[in-house]
Amino acid sequence: MEFYLKASLKTSADPAAGKEEIEKIMAEAEKTIFAKGAPEGEGAKIKSWSLGDKSIDVELTSGRYVRVHDAVMRLKKALAESIGKTHKIGIRGVEAETFTITVPSEHDLKNKKIPYVKSVEFTDGNLVLELEVSETEMRNQVPDRILTLIEDKLEKDEYGAKAEHWNLLWESEDREFHYTEDPTEDMLKQGWLKRGAGRGQWIHGSVTTRLFRVFEQIVVEEILNPLGYDEMIFPKLVMWDIWKHSGHAKGIYPEIYYVCPPKTRDPEYWEDVMDYYKVTHEVPVEMLKDKIGDPIGGMCYAQCPPSWGFFQGETIATESLPILIFDRSGTSHRYESGGIHGIERVDEFHRIELVWLGTKEQVVETTKLLHERYAHIFNDIMDLKWRKAWVTPWFMAQEGLAGIAADEVTGTTDYEAPLPYRGPTGEWLEFQNVSINGDKYPTGFNVKSQSGEKLWSGCSGVGLERWTAAFLAQHGLDPEKWPPEIKKRFGKMPKQVKFL
Repeated sequence: MEFYLKASLKTSADPAAGKEEIEKIMAEAEKTIFAKGAPEGEGAKIKSWSLGDKSIDVELTSGRYVRVHDAVMRLKKALAESIGKTHKIGIRGVEAETFTITVPSEHDLKNKKIPYVKSVEFTDGNLVLELEVSETEMRNQVPDRILTLIEDKLEKDEYGAKAEHWNLLWESEDREFHYTEDPTEDMLKQGWLKRGAGRGQWIHGSVTTRLFRVFEQIVVEEILNPLGYDEMIFPKLVMWDIWKHSGHAKGIYPEIYYVCPPKTRDPEYWEDVMDYYKVTHEVPVEMLKDKIGDPIGGMCYAQCPPSWGFFQGETIATESLPILIFDRSGTSHRYESGGIHGIERVDEFHRIELVWLGTKEQVVETTKLLHERYAHIFNDIMDLKWRKAWVTPWFMAQEGLAGIAADEVTGTTDYEAPLPYRGPTGEWLEFQNVSINGDKYPTGFNVKSQSGEKLWSGCSGVGLERWTAAFLAQHGLDPEKWPPEIKKRFGKMPKQVKFL
């Protein structure tokens, strides 16, 4: 890897008067200011330099250490201190004439547009990126972030079609299923639910709503109460700042529902829109686009990130750890890819989100107990055929990253159930997950412990639509054929609305 920068340091006067001092700094730079923080001999190098009428022009090269944009800033400071003190010559700024980064690669970026990159060439096993950056971008480490972005893209390309790591951990015994219909279609026929007006949205009638409440009650009685979770209410409108700290701002854009506020509440400002509707009975969407502000964030996409605003910037007392909390206060929204289907792939869904925070040992122990409780529910209460697998951590997947976490503890376990109506070798539905997120969120939101010990966290989302889809796909819609505990909790079939 190589960085190359041809730059001009603009001076307030002809720098020739300070030539002697400049020559000394240039001669010693590689052993002094460019060597700091780099292994011996691996700092930035000066390829050439010259003096202009009101400029000091320089060519710099570097590898990974003391990269050229850092080197030129160090050079600017040293020159300003030297010739400014002795000759009253100031350095007014740095202009980058040519800035390239050469990265070894087996893959082309295929004309992908990258911020601040003017051009990309793929030649002789290298990507050559020409950057268009000012002193501000160089000072703010934009070239470093561009390189990180390029490396992420190359790693993703190298991973190829394997979008997600998957390793089977456990699977229950095979069984024969007596119900093989699509439960959503049956639910529609029996009037249990209707499609909502929005994409991937359902209106749940009294039957499916009661089944949701049964599963919710099971979670409360079998997990939340025994393990000591306390209920909180997390925001459902998530601002950009939260997603920046959580890391989601790196890759959620194709999947979130955006929220834009009106530019004003003044009725006169909106009069033309209201008048248009009164006349046409159509909502003038094009007119609305000009009257709403920029997106301030989006609707809840993953439930746990907004909870971290409660802890952000705080130091938590040792006696408060571990913290075990959950939220069930509203819907989540996600623009599903690959098409929507039934109640299992929807844009609007209902979840109970569990979050736990503590030392590494506390988080690992809490996760172990949670796995035990889920296994009990799926085996002994819901009587499901299921399996669990170690997969790409959910936060990595949502940031557009592939593979697995760096350690063997941090990561996500998916619970999957077969859908019999898809056939004997058909689709398995991911209906539950448990994640240990390591120190990602405590670090991202600057949360510390009283003892100074590093904090970890975990999360687990109980998707009521997914639980219902897996359960009904295997057991059907007749409550008399449901497992005894579910049948008992469900009780008498609720009264349904009849339409003429």
